[in-house]
Amino acid sequence: MILEILPGQSFPLGATVDSEGVNFCIFSKHAQGIDLLLFDEPNAPQPSLIIKLDPTDNKTFFYWHVFVKGLKPGQVYAYRAYGPFAPEEGHRFDHQKVLLDPYAKAIVGEEIYDRGAARRPGDNCAKALRGVVVDNSTYDWEGDLPLELPYSNSIIYELHVGGFTRNPNSGLPPSKRGTFAGLIEKIPYLKNLGVTAVELMPIHYFDPEDARDGLTNYWGYTTVGFFAPHRAYSSRKDPCGPLDEFRDMVKALHRAGIEVILDVVFNHTAEGNETGPTLSFRGLDNYTYYILDALDPALYANYTGCGNTFKANHPIVSHLILECLRYWVAEMHVDGFRFDLASILARDTFGDPIQENIPALVWAIESDPILAGTKLIAEAWDAAGLYHVGRFVELADWFSEWNGPFRDDVRRFIKGDAGMVERLAARILGSPDIYKRPNTNVNRSINFVTCHDGFTLNDLVSYNKKHNEANRENNQDGANDNESWNCGKEGPTNDPQIEALRLRQMKNLLTILFISQGTPMLLMGDEVRRTQRGNNNAYCQDNELSWFNWDEVNSQFELWCFVRRLIHFTQKLKLFSQESLLKVSYSSLQPHLSWHGVKLGEPDWSYESRTLAFSLRHPEADEYLHVMINAYWEPITFELPLLGHGEYWHCIIDTTESLQNSFCDLEAATPVKEQFYRVDARSCVVLMLKPLT
Repeated sequence: MILEILPGQSFPLGATVDSEGVNFCIFSKHAQGIDLLLFDEPNAPQPSLIIKLDPTDNKTFFYWHVFVKGLKPGQVYAYRAYGPFAPEEGHRFDHQKVLLDPYAKAIVGEEIYDRGAARRPGDNCAKALRGVVVDNSTYDWEGDLPLELPYSNSIIYELHVGGFTRNPNSGLPPSKRGTFAGLIEKIPYLKNLGVTAVELMPIHYFDPEDARDGLTNYWGYTTVGFFAPHRAYSSRKDPCGPLDEFRDMVKALHRAGIEVILDVVFNHTAEGNETGPTLSFRGLDNYTYYILDALDPALYANYTGCGNTFKANHPIVSHLILECLRYWVAEMHVDGFRFDLASILARDTFGDPIQENIPALVWAIESDPILAGTKLIAEAWDAAGLYHVGRFVELADWFSEWNGPFRDDVRRFIKGDAGMVERLAARILGSPDIYKRPNTNVNRSINFVTCHDGFTLNDLVSYNKKHNEANRENNQDGANDNESWNCGKEGPTNDPQIEALRLRQMKNLLTILFISQGTPMLLMGDEVRRTQRGNNNAYCQDNELSWFNWDEVNSQFELWCFVRRLIHFTQKLKLFSQESLLKVSYSSLQPHLSWHGVKLGEPDWSYESRTLAFSLRHPEADEYLHVMINAYWEPITFELPLLGHGEYWHCIIDTTESLQNSFCDLEAATPVKEQFYRVDARSCVVLMLKPLT
């Protein structure tokens, strides 16, 4: 192949294909020289061609660029950067290290990659990751477009692409287990359950070697390449196979009416702290990409708990983040993003919290025309004390948030803590104490009881303490305060009374999750009692401890049916698709909520109270529900609202009943003819008025 080397241009960043060749462009303000390395094979130990970029001909401002005429898509490439190794000044150039293009759309070399070689002195070329030149114009989307489903009709299911189908009992051939293709095979399961959106834990290319003592980083919050799908999640082994397989998955999910939300990690990278490897950003321009310690630039500011902090509000880094989000929407058709530790986006280039009305990057994201209509979900805190739940929704017009207080307050109430009734009421109503901005869409509160980070639902009612010994950190990792209760015995038990109580508590938590105002999110496997055996930080457990156990779909089928019925029941009611905060009223022609206690109109807000009742009514839709929650350890009798002549309440949910009988469709429900209802200890009851025909 005859190649011609031309100066190239400073845009777009990355490797861009046209009919004559490929333009390469990379940013480095402080580099003194850049080499472009071209490889004949993904795992070739050395490049077949090294192109030295001339600071005069191949540099515009701080952008290094070259056009290689004759190159084709599929070309494997990487960089070396020359400059000062002066950590005390914030610079860590090392020309012996092979560097990934931050804009690489595909990454290869995982078979030869060695994280240790990127940390140790010396040349790591034979063991380094490389980028691949990609031409996205050839993929046939067959008319696919993002779905743009409203939050008010959304059921989010947080899942791990690898763990969802990696178990041998998934029924898939080995080549498809733990892959995008494997997820495609399980779409009927998600559709039947009632899921409308999958929130995928990180699928950006990450470093599985970023874990302790030979364990594997399973969760993927260790990004190496923000633009490239993780190759291990693809059944296809050709250089660009993961892109096509990811797009096939998105297209298939969209056909089933299911959105795709990506968990994105723009707060830190896999390069870690000052002892970490040099993979990309550190070797290209450490000072630009990371927040460094104010007193000693040789150290990294660590607001993430992961060793370093991405300098998100630097113009260059902000541009990368925006371009990345645009790429995944425009070229890969995803429907939204969940921003891990999003409060990092509200820190300036020195790491200080931004006090202005809205951080520039947040405003740029939510005002971007390509991102308009996507779901933007903030995990509104970081690991260094910033807690911004409420702030993203208050300042931004399109961001929603993981509602951490919903998780904590519902857990505390259901396990029987005192002083929780008023807080529970606020969570059920859509958290108006948190989301105070007038006319806020109540569904911008993403409600959840469990997520990947912490106990599963089963473990939440089975363990008082974390059991993370398998992580080899002396059980020092993971949260200590889980608001959990083991119901009388730590871990698995054959005691039928404890087992019955645990099932009831799980049903209580699920019932409150789905009957509250806001957008519910369910953790993968909670519908079938997935357990991590008390491990509340299974980030490094790529094994059956973390994987979805498909045998449990049969063994826990009744719980699965309860969850499915709960989802389908709430999804078809207009009461749970409201976008405005429900008015608290005892007489209204509009959709409204009214609070009660054991007596009508007399909610007990006292510190020792452990009961709450409320009525939900949508007069126009002819929907009327009455909910009674008893977190006390003895049965309590509640007074029921009066109905008209010939009208009766019908019991839809009673969590004290056996799983098979806990949920009853309205058409088959037994009428309640008394004026009072006995709610058993630690249980929830949902009654519904059956409209007269």
